[in-house]
Amino acid sequence: MPKISALLHTHNDGLRLGRALQSLRPCDEVLIIDDCSEDDTVKIARDHGATIRSAIPGVTPGTYVMDAAHEWILCLHPNESLSDDLEAALLEWKGQQPDECAKCYKILVREENGGEWQERPPEVRLLNRKLINWIDELPGSQICETTLGGHLLSFHQP
Repeated sequence: MPKISALLHTHNDGLRLGRALQSLRPCDEVLIIDDCSEDDTVKIARDHGATIRSAIPGVTPGTYVMDAAHEWILCLHPNESLSDDLEAALLEWKGQQPDECAKCYKILVREENGGEWQERPPEVRLLNRKLINWIDELPGSQICETTLGGHLLSFHQP
C-alpha cells in the first residue's frame, strides 16, 4: 500500500493553514516548509502533527521533496484543502497498488471566487518523487494520463 507525504510551503499562513491540515487525513506525513513566518503558522502546523522545516534562502522549493518520508508526494498550497470526494479517492487509491509506470496523477481544482466556485483545469498534484523532479512549489505541467476523483478546493479568504 503506497504512503503519501503532503508538502506545503508556508509564510504567514496561520489563518488558513488549519483548514488545509484538517483535510489531509489520507496523508501519512505532512511536511511544512516554512519561510520565516511571523504569525502562528508554525504553532498551528505543530498542533496538527506536521513536520516543520525552515526554508533556506536560495534553495528552490522543489528541493525540499527530499525531506519527505514517502515517495508519493501530494503538493498543495496552505489556502487549499481536499474535498470529501478527493479524500475518498485518495484513500481508495492507497488501497490499491499503483501501476509501476504511474508517475503522477492530476487533480481537479475548484477555486472560490467572490462567493462562487469556478472549475480550473486539472493540475498535477500527486506524484512519485523518484520518477519526477521539479523546482517550484508545484510540479507544473507533467504529462499525466489519470485524473483522480474529487476536487482540491482553493480559497481566497481564510
